[in-house]
Amino acid sequence: MVSPQALSEVDRRTVAGWAADCAERVLPLFEAEAPDDDRARDAIARARAFGRGELGAAGEIRRRFDAVRAAASARSPAAAAAARAAAQAAAVAHMGAHALGAAAYAAKAAGLAAPGEPDAVEDEVRWQLAQLTPEVRAALRLLPPLGENSSGPLGPGLLASGVLGTVIRQIQADLAAG
Repeated sequence: MVSPQALSEVDRRTVAGWAADCAERVLPLFEAEAPDDDRARDAIARARAFGRGELGAAGEIRRRFDAVRAAASARSPAAAAAARAAAQAAAVAHMGAHALGAAAYAAKAAGLAAPGEPDAVEDEVRWQLAQLTPEVRAALRLLPPLGENSSGPLGPGLLASGVLGTVIRQIQADLAAG
């Protein structure tokens, strides 16, 4: 049985660009620390190419961990979160729910990069929500609420707690409201 977090390939392609936009916005946090490490930037480019239909899901499933390894080499928590946002965007080819992971990690990165700005995470989420097209909204609405289904990233794991869980719940509440 296919997980409800997977989404159809058409819907995954639809949300891939938004996930890439979320990750790209915080990419400078990673690149400032690792200007010669192109794994996060490449993950975002691959997410966009998948969204345009230029790459297939099978190849991207194998490559989705490249940016995760980049995150492990980051020195600051903000840079690591930015690389994880890129990894989540690339993983949309595998499972659509990773789009919400990309947004959550991007918001976390923005907050970590601005510890003196209490609204940094909230501001990033507002920006992310403003970027949602009707098609992306419709596709993301197909995902189960965070924590309701354990067969994917929206289960009771890392994305369900802390700031990541808060961001995803906020995005899903906005999607449900309109």
